[in-house]
Amino acid sequence: MSEVTEHTIDRGDGARVQLFQAHGSDQQSGAILFVHGNQGGLLLGGREAVDDGSLVRFSSRLGVTAAAVSQPGFGASDGPADFCGPATQKTIVAALNFLKRQPLVDPKRIVLYGNSRGAVASAMVATKVHDLKAIILTGGVYDLRDAYKNSSRGLQQAIQNEAGLSDEAFLDRSAFYHAHSIRSETLILHGKYDDRASIDQAERFSEALERAGVTVRFHALDGGHRLPRDQVTPILREFLTRVLAPAATVQ
Repeated sequence: MSEVTEHTIDRGDGARVQLFQAHGSDQQSGAILFVHGNQGGLLLGGREAVDDGSLVRFSSRLGVTAAAVSQPGFGASDGPADFCGPATQKTIVAALNFLKRQPLVDPKRIVLYGNSRGAVASAMVATKVHDLKAIILTGGVYDLRDAYKNSSRGLQQAIQNEAGLSDEAFLDRSAFYHAHSIRSETLILHGKYDDRASIDQAERFSEALERAGVTVRFHALDGGHRLPRDQVTPILREFLTRVLAPAATVQ
């Protein structure tokens, strides 16, 4: 079984970033970085993927390095939280750079996997980091101003408190308007009945990526914000097995 190790890295501005990783092979292989969602106020950060077994499961079954990063204000990463904004994006970039330096990681085969608010931030990171092998986004919003208008009062308050309501704040967190800058193959999974992140957000973003020439796969699943594992698992297995395979083995 893969052993999980915890690391503290520098975000690049002195802030601490917490990261967990597990190696599924003693040979150089690809890697997947998980970026968590809101977590219902528990603030577990990347440890969530350790506690639920995701890191060990993905690393051992795929034979890759699996890692999970804690966003600012979550886990042991320095805050404050900025609702998927520049600090969160810098945190994810720092984690990606850490993975690229690992001897067991092929830096050309790294997949970024964001869920919920993690998807919001990961989509924005993909507009700036162009050497990702692929990105996977689940339950995200990609036009934050539009999402804000239609959100619950509690979510609106979180956005206002963490990000503010300026034009710049919304633009810095809305990958829909930066889709032309994304280069990586993209898999988008979204629940048809998601009451936190409307499926039309995912549909519009997928269409924007297609217009930009990005290879994108969009799956609307029979679920809400929390996607049913029995539907997600086969899609992820096929996608990750293909994109993380060594180039020499791809037919």
